[in-house]
Amino acid sequence: QDGLKQCLAEFSRQLTWVERLDVTLGPVLDPVSQNASNTDAVDPENDFQREMSFYRQAQAAVLEALPRLRKLQVPTRRPDDYFAEMAKSDQQMQKIRQKLKSKQEAMERSEKAKQLRAMRKYGKKVQTEILQRRQKEKKNMLNAVKKYQKGLSDKLDFLDDEQTSSQGNKKGSANQQTKKGPNAKRRYKNQKFGFGGKKKGSKWNTKESFNDVSSFQSKVAHNKGPGKARKGGKKALNKRPGKRARQKMKNRAR
Repeated sequence: QDGLKQCLAEFSRQLTWVERLDVTLGPVLDPVSQNASNTDAVDPENDFQREMSFYRQAQAAVLEALPRLRKLQVPTRRPDDYFAEMAKSDQQMQKIRQKLKSKQEAMERSEKAKQLRAMRKYGKKVQTEILQRRQKEKKNMLNAVKKYQKGLSDKLDFLDDEQTSSQGNKKGSANQQTKKGPNAKRRYKNQKFGFGGKKKGSKWNTKESFNDVSSFQSKVAHNKGPGKARKGGKKALNKRPGKRARQKMKNRAR
């Protein structure tokens, strides 16, 4: 005990409180019971009671020290232009940021891979169901054909089902085409220039036009009409003979 007192006297200094800032108090009053909590009643094994006792003791110290600091005109709030260096350097923070980013990207990749696997499983399941249904339909049709060939059945319902299914598919495709229709540009051109029509072979003869001879005129066809004679005139009389006729004329002259 004498040694402890001697050591205390050696390192103790008689300084003002503002230099020491030591506050030793008991816990603050309990707001529920309005009594100071008994330190002996705190169970050291109970973490909640122990931490609450520390918290109340700190509250009591703050309530005691703040008025004394304000009385001594010591600022207790951080100024607006306060600047302090971070405990960790920028390089270390950059490494941490890159590591967090890589972790996030890895999680996103794994999530996307899970979604792709789930979609593949679903697509495979649908495909297998369709194949099984087709195989079942094919098997049923083959069994019906065998029964018909053996004479066990005289019904041809399977052919009707097949035809109706094919017709249904054709109708569905035709309805899709009719619903689609021409676009706005095509409709505008049809309205402006008409719907066109068949161009190639439009002047070919048909059976009806070939047999129709009501507009045939023999005089006009064989250049015997009055109009043709007038048209020819002297030029028709002074027409140069052909090459063979000229050759015969030369032979006669010799």
